[in-house]
Amino acid sequence: LTSCLEGITRATILDFARDMGLEVRERRITRDEVYIAEEAFFTGTAAEVLPIRELDGRQIGEGKRGPITEKLQAKYFAAVKGELPEHSDWLTLVR
Repeated sequence: LTSCLEGITRATILDFARDMGLEVRERRITRDEVYIAEEAFFTGTAAEVLPIRELDGRQIGEGKRGPITEKLQAKYFAAVKGELPEHSDWLTLVR
C-alpha cells in the first residue's frame, strides 16, 4: 500500500501510540502484511479512527476492533472532547 495522507488525525494517533509505549515505524506495507495483521485501522478527519475488519474479502485478525485500536480510539475521542488536560492546547473554543 503506497499512499497515506499526512493528516492531523494520523499525526495525533502516532503521538498517542508513542505515548502508550508502542513501537511506531512508518514504511510501505503489502496487502499480504495486512491480510495477516492482528488488527488494522484507518485514520482521517471524517473516519477519525476506524477499525479495518476485512480487506479484499479477507478477515483481518478476529474481524473486529482490536485492543490497540480500542485504546487509541478512546484516547482520541477523549482528546477531541477536551477531556485530556495535557492536550487542551489542541482545542479552540468556538462560541
